[in-house]
Amino acid sequence: MKIIDSQQVNQALDFPRLINALDAGFKQDFGMPQRQVFSLSEDASNHDGFAVLPAWNEDVVGVKAFTYFPDNGSQSLPTLFSKILLFSRADGQPLAMIDGTTVTYWRTAAVSALASRYLARPESMRMLLLGTGNLAIPLVQAHLAEHAISHVVVWGRNSEKVQNLLQTLRRLFPHVGFSGTDQLAATMRQVDIIVSATGASQPLVFGQDVAEGCHVDLLGNHSSDRRECDTALVTRSSVYVDYRANVLKEAGELLIPISEGVFSAGDVKGDLAELCRRGQSSRRDASEITLFKSVGTALSDLICAKLVLDSLG
Repeated sequence: MKIIDSQQVNQALDFPRLINALDAGFKQDFGMPQRQVFSLSEDASNHDGFAVLPAWNEDVVGVKAFTYFPDNGSQSLPTLFSKILLFSRADGQPLAMIDGTTVTYWRTAAVSALASRYLARPESMRMLLLGTGNLAIPLVQAHLAEHAISHVVVWGRNSEKVQNLLQTLRRLFPHVGFSGTDQLAATMRQVDIIVSATGASQPLVFGQDVAEGCHVDLLGNHSSDRRECDTALVTRSSVYVDYRANVLKEAGELLIPISEGVFSAGDVKGDLAELCRRGQSSRRDASEITLFKSVGTALSDLICAKLVLDSLG
């Protein structure tokens, strides 16, 4: 059995191949039981957690286990630690243990870009990124691989982190314009794609501020009582998710409007597998607002980990 670390994961992957591998993988038959997320504390203000995510397809069986400790940032520690085990689908032999933390960053960004393949307007050129954490650079890189983005605007609560991120992005992608903003409402009216990857507990993206035709991707929240957008955005949008079973258990973005009686599980128009199997844009027209809510799927971990294993031979 191979042991594959984070450096090897980074060496093995690139976004065009990963996005296309995810697209192909979600078109195929697969098994993916609802993931199990366990709270490690009875204190409602403590969000420490442990999760187990199983999945399989015609090639491999896999399980990702991860811990989530959101307060680790104050101790200069990662908030997430994870490992992925892969087994042969043919005979059950263990194949590899792969660093799941790095895989999570890659597949989260790639899923975001893949959803935008089917939900954003093809001519999208301006993107707003909310968040300056570990996902910020992968998200920009993934969307640049999918769209002819000419300008990215970055928002974050910490202005120093925003400026440091902008310097790095300008160095990595000199052909793209980058700027920061502290005027979220005004900026949202001027962009084609909004990607939010924050730890916000209260809405940052408001329906009244999002321009017609915009595609909104929300991936920072995994709690039923927290959300990155308000109810108005949900009711204004055509809503898609990465996987219904997970999102409708964990995502306050949808669960809160459901509890308010203004949205229902049946209003979700599709999940990632359905988007990929259609194989074409799912937008109704150029003025439609589309919203994609992602909390992560075991299948995306499986596909990404298998691509790493295959790439390393």
